[in-house]
Amino acid sequence: MVRLDRFAEDTVRVRGVRVHGVDAVVRRMRALAAGWPERDGVAVFNRVYLTVTEEINRRLDAGHFTDARAAITLDVLFAERYLRAVEAVAEERRPPACWRPLFQLRGHPGVRPLQFALAGINAHIGHDLALAVVDTCRTLGCEPADLEDEFDRVGDVLVALEERIREDLMPGPDLLQIADPLTHLLGAWSLERAREAAWSAARGLWAFRELPDLAEEFVERLDAGVGLVGRCLLTPLSAPRRAG
Repeated sequence: MVRLDRFAEDTVRVRGVRVHGVDAVVRRMRALAAGWPERDGVAVFNRVYLTVTEEINRRLDAGHFTDARAAITLDVLFAERYLRAVEAVAEERRPPACWRPLFQLRGHPGVRPLQFALAGINAHIGHDLALAVVDTCRTLGCEPADLEDEFDRVGDVLVALEERIREDLMPGPDLLQIADPLTHLLGAWSLERAREAAWSAARGLWAFRELPDLAEEFVERLDAGVGLVGRCLLTPLSAPRRAG
């Protein structure tokens, strides 16, 4: 799991529980970026996620969130699920199924940068976000409904940046041709739909909190399903280049 002592200098207290601040998460992501090759698939997603986290941090400073403590708690617990997946791979342990395609194919020459970004966003929104909402409710002693405003505001940041992310990672200066397979992949996945599904999954998991066996099965199925979508998003679209 994430080494919490890395974030010890930047924390807030929530009901007596120490929650690490967004600044600490940003520093951790920057450190990861410095250690990975630029074309590495996980590095591509990490850059995208770093941009999103920095924007959320700016909006926190600007008072964009009504309940800043709830927003910080949700954002940090959300990020820690990605960081745990990174640490699992670094320690030669298996990450959640939703993350495996990205880590397994991170160096594939036939997968385009935008595919890596979308696969990471799919794993993080499709699986991690629902669990982070439940984590936040347990930490703050509240219900999912109490977090809906902050959930929506975080989601608005993601949606606002999605178009810019797609533009930055397009394979060339021109718009994609309609025959390009990436065009079809872009149309087959929606961040907005993934965010809506994550909210429904979070509410379902919260309802199952007194039924641990059912909750565990729900999470396993969610994890596997999101992983399957991720593998489809990472279908190689270009032939690997031959050496020489």
